[in-house]
Amino acid sequence: MSVYILGIESSCDDTSASVSKGNEILANIIASQDVHKKFGGVVPELASRAHQQNIIPVIDTALKEAKINKNQLSAIGFTRGPGLLGSLLVGTSFAKSFALGLGIPLIEVDHLQAHILAHFINNKNNIPPSFPFLCLTVSGGHTQIIRINDHFDMEILGRTIDDAAGEAFDKAAKIMGLPYPGGPSIDKLAKEGNPDAFSFPEPKVQGLDFSFSGLKTSFLYFLRDKLKVNKEFITENKADLCASIQSKIVSILIKKLKQAAVETSIKEIAIAGGVSANSLLRKSLLIAAKESGWTAHIPEISYSTDNAAMIAVTAYYKYLKNEFTDQKVTPYARANILK
Repeated sequence: MSVYILGIESSCDDTSASVSKGNEILANIIASQDVHKKFGGVVPELASRAHQQNIIPVIDTALKEAKINKNQLSAIGFTRGPGLLGSLLVGTSFAKSFALGLGIPLIEVDHLQAHILAHFINNKNNIPPSFPFLCLTVSGGHTQIIRINDHFDMEILGRTIDDAAGEAFDKAAKIMGLPYPGGPSIDKLAKEGNPDAFSFPEPKVQGLDFSFSGLKTSFLYFLRDKLKVNKEFITENKADLCASIQSKIVSILIKKLKQAAVETSIKEIAIAGGVSANSLLRKSLLIAAKESGWTAHIPEISYSTDNAAMIAVTAYYKYLKNEFTDQKVTPYARANILK
């Protein structure tokens, strides 16, 4: 008998619903929220209101695209956290009500685990990693190197001690007056620039941990000093600035990943999270893999940013283990089940 899972993702500013059959994705629908662009970042209250407007149409569209009806669903998986609490409440409340009404199991999913398990989505372009593997998980809120021993046996080897890599991208973009979200804007402009045009300091952090706060501050002060001399400095050098700051951030990420691979003797290496969509990071991983004899695993762009397909496939593996959630479940904004 086929197992159909409805996945619901509402951790930040994208409302997404996906339907899976086993670990195959039948539909993956995402409704983005343009309302945040004029504010240069996500406004939590506006995000939660938009989720309320989008969630029913998105789920209805996903079911229609998957060509199944709600009564064929085996379970409902949803993002419990981490994320914006108001946004998570919308997805959690809907999932609880829908599961109760249909009389089917409810499955909670950790957002960060789901990014990693997106590598196990069954499609013709994807060969899943073999256990154990290392995964560099990078987004606007998290930067971690994680050892994955099994689908739900994960150990954090290193993490940021302050800002995440995605936050460094977004803040650098904001300083330069680029539109939100900043990461894709920098990536696009960087293709036209010289990554060696400007030099920025690399943080000295022991072990496998990261730090991006100092780099962000250095970038700010660098531009402040240059603008005192030339008010058009950013405008005249925008592509080179983007290429240079992107190159430094990616270099920091790849160096730590190489260190982790050496220390663990693991050669199955993956990346996940929103920043894994960055073109230079993807290219740099492939280069490092060729140099170091790794097998590199890079998610499709559609499964890199926040999406419900990763929620559905994670819920599927939990379904196989009978790991269900009761109706008393509440979302968490910051807690992380990965220790």
